[in-house]
Amino acid sequence: MADRRPAPLDMIAKLRSATPARIFLPRAGAALTTRATLDFQLAHAEARDAVEERLDVETLFDELTSRGLAAVRVKSAARDRRSFLLRPDLGRRLDDESRERLKTLAGDYDLVFIIAEGLSARAIARHAVPLLEKTLQFLNQPSWKIAPIVLAEQGRVALGDDIGETLGARLAAVLIGERPGLSSPDSLGVYLTYAPRIGRTDAERNCLSNIRPQGLAYDEATRKLLYLCNEARRRQLTGVELKDEAETLASEAPRAIDVKN
Repeated sequence: MADRRPAPLDMIAKLRSATPARIFLPRAGAALTTRATLDFQLAHAEARDAVEERLDVETLFDELTSRGLAAVRVKSAARDRRSFLLRPDLGRRLDDESRERLKTLAGDYDLVFIIAEGLSARAIARHAVPLLEKTLQFLNQPSWKIAPIVLAEQGRVALGDDIGETLGARLAAVLIGERPGLSSPDSLGVYLTYAPRIGRTDAERNCLSNIRPQGLAYDEATRKLLYLCNEARRRQLTGVELKDEAETLASEAPRAIDVKN
């Protein structure tokens, strides 16, 4: 017979401190307490707000250029937030004007970084620039030809395929706001695709998820992203055939992640 005795308060407190999940919620009779109910409603409202928010592209563009980073603004075929949410296909391709703009910048690039708000502009506003700065510290060298950073309005992950193909980049890394959760309305994801082109599937990408101080920290995300970039270029692939072994390699030999490959 299962033990139905309540867990000790110190054990409950320890478990709660280990996870943002809602566990052992206090109850008042058959219902949750008012505090627990209000906390849930607040988290739900923040998640909804994160989806509806628009990215301040102008401010982000200025922030990048003030750091000496070349950037270009583009738009997807989704004309507004409503069409972006109701028509995912429109967020996966460039509008005609943006495609023509990128064609003038096309070249022989190893990697292009694309920033898109996705389903959380808040994630981009908080985490995109810090992660980019840390990553570019290692990639800013002659062996890596980096395209101008592309700021994409109303963009989804697959928009990186269209952008990468148009620019002629061998790798596309899409920094995007992930679908908000009830404890993480500002989670950033990075999707890496080798030989980006329209029609690529999710199985052909590698993903780093939940990048934020409370999840995958910037330093760890940078280390993993550098490993994937190097291996993708060396092996000429991404996706299910490219496993993230950065943690194993780092524990065995810190110099195993060679940014000069």
